[in-house]
Amino acid sequence: MGRSFENRKSSILKTAGQKSKIYSKYGKQLYVVAKNGVADPEANPALRSLIEKAKRDQVPAHVIEKALEKARGTGGEDYAVARYEGFGPGGCSIIVDCLTDNNNRTITDVRNCFTKTGSKLGPSGSVTHSFDHLAVLSFKGGDPDEVLEAMLMAEVDVDDVESNDGQLTVFAPAAEFFKAKTALIEAFPDTELEVQEITFLAQTNADLSADDVPMFEKFINMLNDCEDVQDIYHNAILPE
Repeated sequence: MGRSFENRKSSILKTAGQKSKIYSKYGKQLYVVAKNGVADPEANPALRSLIEKAKRDQVPAHVIEKALEKARGTGGEDYAVARYEGFGPGGCSIIVDCLTDNNNRTITDVRNCFTKTGSKLGPSGSVTHSFDHLAVLSFKGGDPDEVLEAMLMAEVDVDDVESNDGQLTVFAPAAEFFKAKTALIEAFPDTELEVQEITFLAQTNADLSADDVPMFEKFINMLNDCEDVQDIYHNAILPE
């Protein structure tokens, strides 16, 4: 308890990137989630949540519908989840999540990003153990005790409930995301969630020096330019 979201949320990479990259990313994610379940958001909570997130990131309706139509068809690409982890500039920890239909291309692209920035690609499990894989739900206002009670009444295995400057944040295990969100909305129907995602949050941070920043930014930009990279998580804290 007591781990402020204002500090911890710095582990979540937030980069806008080019619109085409964002549309491509969501198109691929929507296709995979719809294909692995059903292409109906009313019957697929994971798909419904992803569509809501895409809309918040201003992904056009035609991009979303195109991905769903593709998932409703037969055949199509066979994407697989690939996760890479290691250590970036300044010794920070990095997790890179990908969706790929060509593992050789993906690992080559990701390894190139590590190699060209003096970073070190590690084996599976070398970094993830130092992150918490959590569902994060955050909104303005609310009483922490009332929210915690609502979570417990819904039998949600809450990790933490924090209040900071009027912002209340619920942390729960990643597998409890939909259960926690449903409980929150049912208990407080007027709540407008500003953050609703499953993410990796670092247990400890790595303070980068001013000298590390240019290489770190190059590293992140290179990863974002990779076709198959979907999400990047890190524990780096840049100097102000």
